[in-house]
Amino acid sequence: MTQEELISGALKEIGLEVKGHISQQEILAELARQISHLISQDFDRLVTLLYRVDVDEKKLRMELAKSPERDAGELIAELIFERQLQKIKTRTEYARGNQEGNEEKW
Repeated sequence: MTQEELISGALKEIGLEVKGHISQQEILAELARQISHLISQDFDRLVTLLYRVDVDEKKLRMELAKSPERDAGELIAELIFERQLQKIKTRTEYARGNQEGNEEKW
C-alpha cells in the first residue's frame, strides 16, 4: 500500500474523501474548512471527531492559547492531520515488525 493510499484511508476515517492526487496544502485547506464549519454549526460533532481521532486535548488547548490570532479551524486541521500521519507511521512500523517477526514463529 502506498503512502498516498494510507493518507487517503486515514482521511476517510475522519470523513474526508480524497479522490485522485491532492496536495497536503489542499487537504489541510479542505479539512480546515470542514473544521471551521463544525466549530460554528456542530461543536459536539467536532468534539466527537477530536476524541475519535485521538487529538491530544492538552496540546490542542496549548496551541490555541499560544496562537490566538490563528484561525482555529486551520490549527485544528493541522493537529488532526499530524495525528493521522502518526497513526499511519505506527501502522506501517507494526506491519513491518509483524512481517519480520513471522519468520521467527513456527
